[in-house]
Amino acid sequence: MIQTFSSTIRRKEMDAVLTCMVDEKIGPGELNARLIQTAKEFFSCAGAIALRTPAAALKYALKALNLEAGSAVMLSALAPLWQLTAVEEAGFKPLVLDVQAESAQLTAEAVSEGIQKGGRALVLRESLGILPDFDGILALGIPVIEDISQSAGGFVPLAPQEGQAAAGSQNAAQASAQAAPKGDSASGEGAQGEDAAKTEVAGKKAGSFGVYAICSLEEKDIITAGGGALLMAAGRRDWPVLKSLAENILSIEMLPDINAALATVQIKEFARNEARRKELYALYNRSIMAGKNKGFVRDVDLNSTIWAYPLSLASGFKDVKAYAQKKEIEVRLAFEDSIIAAKAEEFGADCKNAKALALRTAVFPLYPRLGRTQVEKISKVLVTLP
Repeated sequence: MIQTFSSTIRRKEMDAVLTCMVDEKIGPGELNARLIQTAKEFFSCAGAIALRTPAAALKYALKALNLEAGSAVMLSALAPLWQLTAVEEAGFKPLVLDVQAESAQLTAEAVSEGIQKGGRALVLRESLGILPDFDGILALGIPVIEDISQSAGGFVPLAPQEGQAAAGSQNAAQASAQAAPKGDSASGEGAQGEDAAKTEVAGKKAGSFGVYAICSLEEKDIITAGGGALLMAAGRRDWPVLKSLAENILSIEMLPDINAALATVQIKEFARNEARRKELYALYNRSIMAGKNKGFVRDVDLNSTIWAYPLSLASGFKDVKAYAQKKEIEVRLAFEDSIIAAKAEEFGADCKNAKALALRTAVFPLYPRLGRTQVEKISKVLVTLP
């Protein structure tokens, strides 16, 4: 059976974790700090902390915003259920919003309506690796916490004039990368990562649009540590507030080194893994062109992240699941752990698009370690889906 999700764990990841175990330093320590430095470079953020759970990260982000107790915090109906629980436990009122059917994202219009209903902050879930309308949402003037657990690595390209202005700094960064020593004792990073950095397109990265950003590191997220989360401050003005909170975080809330070792290599290998995911995505897209099932609206140049292969089904999910299972392929609902999936009766009437997407959006296996035979099998199933 080809599983829907599979973490890409290669020799580099194994070596990093094994080294941590051999050193008998598995609690929060040096590798936690190394992960934070790696995250700052990858996400271009001012500062970050690495925590044991994404729920803890959200609670600290909300605390850093210094909202009035009981304020309404807006959430996507397709966000994971833990976000709603974390908001409630932090002493705030969750305000669940519907999404756009074509992209599964919150729109500026939906957020504006949420503000009229009392929303004072927004947790912006970037579902399926697709980036929302940042300009429209940010123009509303409310604090935004980005959830980039599925969109990490995505970016919005700079306009031509901005790109030209950034060219000098980008060339300088490339020169620095070329001059840097190759290899890393913990991760085994080599020339491949550097080559990917040289070809990076100038743009504003996911995670740098909001005041704070959360990148969950759970098993099914685009970057995994087997658990945990990164909480980042994009701007220098916002980092001191988060830093002051971080100074009082208990060690039991910090990400252990054994998880940090895995996450550090995952970030360094991101470009390599994403290149393979994009190849598979393009192949799958060709397979569904003649079918009745459709993909989602995303950037034509794939500046969004390829988290998995989601498909909006024309027929019932049960039929598709049964058909794929006969071909030894596991298919799952994309939003099975979402707020709307767990609380359809409570929010379904006001979140009709999200409810429909939760019922008919399937995800198919798409990860770097899939072999040629497996990819061909998945492609054939996509062509012949009921």
